[in-house]
Amino acid sequence: MAEKGTLLFKDKQVKILTALANKDQEWYLSSLAKAADATYVHTSKFITRCEQLGLVNVTKHGKIKTLTLTDKGAEVAGGIAKVIEKMAVKLEEVVQPPAPPEKK
Repeated sequence: MAEKGTLLFKDKQVKILTALANKDQEWYLSSLAKAADATYVHTSKFITRCEQLGLVNVTKHGKIKTLTLTDKGAEVAGGIAKVIEKMAVKLEEVVQPPAPPEKK
């Protein structure tokens, strides 16, 4: 079981954090849920947890909430992106093993 204050990231959670790293878009719970292919409720609960951990800032504008990563959140999202990239390279090596040596 995970210790208090830790996160175990799942596919949709990774998608949520990496989407938030895209600063070209203003993120709302609904747009973030759609981008991560997650439910609104799942996204809301995860964002609440991330806010408690200091990864996400939630700014209220009336009924609308905009979401941004904190510096700490950006660092976590960047680390996740690096791990995913390394995993993709390793997976590619497994799926496409090196060609056998040519016979002379």
